[in-house]
Amino acid sequence: MEVTAGRPALDGVRVLDLSRLLPGGFATVLMADLGADVIKVESPDGGDYGRLVEPETFAALNRNKRSLVLDLRTPAGRETLLRLVERSDVVVESHRPGVLDAMGLGYARLREANPRVVLCSLTGFGQYGPYASRPGHDLNFLALSGFFAVPHRPGETVDRVGLRIADLAGAMYAALSTAVAVTSARATGQGQHLDVSLHEAAAAWAAPLALPLRAPADPADSPLVTGDNDLFTTADGGRIALATFEDKFWLAFRTAFAAEFPELDDDAYDRRAVRTKARVRVRELLDGVFARRDLAWWSAALSGLDLPWAPVYETADAFLADAHVAARELVGTLPGSATEEPRRQVRFPVLFGSGLDSLRAAAPGHGEHTDEILAELDR
Repeated sequence: MEVTAGRPALDGVRVLDLSRLLPGGFATVLMADLGADVIKVESPDGGDYGRLVEPETFAALNRNKRSLVLDLRTPAGRETLLRLVERSDVVVESHRPGVLDAMGLGYARLREANPRVVLCSLTGFGQYGPYASRPGHDLNFLALSGFFAVPHRPGETVDRVGLRIADLAGAMYAALSTAVAVTSARATGQGQHLDVSLHEAAAAWAAPLALPLRAPADPADSPLVTGDNDLFTTADGGRIALATFEDKFWLAFRTAFAAEFPELDDDAYDRRAVRTKARVRVRELLDGVFARRDLAWWSAALSGLDLPWAPVYETADAFLADAHVAARELVGTLPGSATEEPRRQVRFPVLFGSGLDSLRAAAPGHGEHTDEILAELDR
């Protein structure tokens, strides 16, 4: 695997990925994008069932990796894994607590094989505690995290979003913490066990906004709940995201459109504190204004103003057609393989001055690199 220039941060780091589905897959694809040799260890019976759920998503979560089939239920499979651990920096797993120990592959055993190894255990609720053995998915972790305690509009129940927030947040903490732990292990010669909880990751994201809401009788009284920082529906059913949080933006917006919409020719809400207190009235005012013109009209009228606004993209095609996305080359084409067609994917979302080609290799076929990896053990 080559990059366009320089050496990616994790070049020379080997990761054994025993995880499945979104959280582990996203954590390890971040490492793979950054140059790590990620070996996806899969069972003989079809491997990661993410392959069967949504091929496009699986392809995005497993690019730049190699696939090795091992049956860890057998002594031979476990022996082979331990031989790989001797030559690896990281093991990532997403089993429930105790599963690896029961297989004879817990951290104590891995450390015997390689004192420098970092074991990253990515679970719903962590390795201990009352909920540790519970099954769960993203929605459960969010429900317990404080995510739904942060209101966005007065009088409305907070609902879920389509993105798997807890899964992705936990994966990012896992990747960051693993990179730090590998650096430490190389300096000290000692690895460690990372206990990553998806629930706790979601709580860490929610806490800065949720915890201050303990005092108000009504959480919607939060100064972050406003009437002018929201989505507004246009005459043709399109949506505009307007975020005039600062006074200067509100003033610029209302003065620019006061001639077209006389109700905006009113300085009563020019101060943030006043707009926040009158959040319901401000929202009703803007709802009425935006509903009188279609999305194309608003987009043309707003495009020349220095305002925080955006059309709401509600399809992937709209996102792909965006001029800024094109200018930044945010989406590229991943090469195809024997089992994968070339696919359009979003690159690693940081531009390195020394260069980074994160769209290097397609997601591997099930067991595609088994012979290659096993042959490396004999060198």
